[in-house]
Amino acid sequence: MTPIAPHITAYLQQRLAVDLRASPHTCDTYAYAFQILFEFMSRKLGVAPADLSLEQLDVPLVLEFLDHLQKERHNSARTRNARLAVIRSFMRFVEHRIPSALDQVRRVRAIPAQKTDRRLVRHLTADEQRALLNAPEPTTRLGIRDRAMLLLALTAGLRVSELVGLRTDHVAFNGRYVDVGVRGKGRRERALTLWKTVADAIRAWLAVRGEAPTPELFLNAWGRHMTRSGFERVLAKHVAAAVAHCPSLLQKRVSPHVLRHTCALITLQATPAPRPLTSTCRPTRPRSSRRSPR
Repeated sequence: MTPIAPHITAYLQQRLAVDLRASPHTCDTYAYAFQILFEFMSRKLGVAPADLSLEQLDVPLVLEFLDHLQKERHNSARTRNARLAVIRSFMRFVEHRIPSALDQVRRVRAIPAQKTDRRLVRHLTADEQRALLNAPEPTTRLGIRDRAMLLLALTAGLRVSELVGLRTDHVAFNGRYVDVGVRGKGRRERALTLWKTVADAIRAWLAVRGEAPTPELFLNAWGRHMTRSGFERVLAKHVAAAVAHCPSLLQKRVSPHVLRHTCALITLQATPAPRPLTSTCRPTRPRSSRRSPR
């Protein structure tokens, strides 16, 4: 029997974090998937998680685990498929380390994903955006912070992890504009130049931010860096306040991803349609097949 523990450790600490350069959020998500998988295996097999073996992670057990997610944990098909993708990725890692497990790996990786409906991602209209940005109180410290976060999320199209992970040294003012350096998935970086309104909002927040032991740009009420769940609570609070001025927000579930999608749609609408290609060359006359007389 092959202990599974050292391979899981190598997968999380070396394969994901170093080889693939996955973000800390991705590493946490994969680690959580293995946590609930091993809890299920331990209960079913009567074995401590540290004593589980690779051979026990076979097709029947994986299928039972996926059923457990939907029937007992009441997870959606999307969550089921995400957990299956984690297991498949680990088995792909294992096939290069344990040749004797090739057939087991092949069978597990052949488990099909469950079909899901493609959801339409909603966006905010101009009136809804305006109501949301006007919701924070402009004369309080937290209101200034919240407006800067919301404006940055809408205009830069940041993921929530990118927004809360933004550091003060990632922001540089360039006259009326502000340059923002963003570290995204897989530690990929991109630079954004945003206009005066965003620059003014960030300047206003920095003026009241004060000293803090953490380098992150946005702080919570206790002076520590803002978390993903903290920003989600801030967003929900101001959406509820904005409903009084824009009732259409009642019909929408406004998540951080909706703000990101709204930015993408604004950019798409502002991009001019490409012109059809036209040739600038003069047409050539067809060559005659008759020879000219000498």
